[in-house]
Amino acid sequence: MDDGTDRTKQGLGRYGETLAARELTDAGMVLLERNWRSSSGEIDLLLRDGDVLVVCEVKTRTTDACGLPHEAVDDAKVARLRRVADEWLGAHVAAPREVRVDLVAVIRPPKGPSVVEHVRGIG
Repeated sequence: MDDGTDRTKQGLGRYGETLAARELTDAGMVLLERNWRSSSGEIDLLLRDGDVLVVCEVKTRTTDACGLPHEAVDDAKVARLRRVADEWLGAHVAAPREVRVDLVAVIRPPKGPSVVEHVRGIG
């Protein structure tokens, strides 16, 4: 039975990804893909930062009751993101100088503005 929780989480995730994409493109990055999927997983945002391919994981929370967004991205998650990035590179004509994994943590409190933190090079 769907009690709406999955749809609420998906909506919150889309909200965070939209906010993250806006923040990163406002900072000068170029958005290449959003929610790119392969058999190995999904990348929330793929961007170009100069000649660097940026694989961006977006974590959005309404509270820190289940931990901070940063805590949800461990070494295994970073390794999986790198594997998916390799698949993306194999499917596209691109030769970046490097591939960097970034995190954008979004906290959307019940009241007030969202807080967005961009952490470069998490792994």
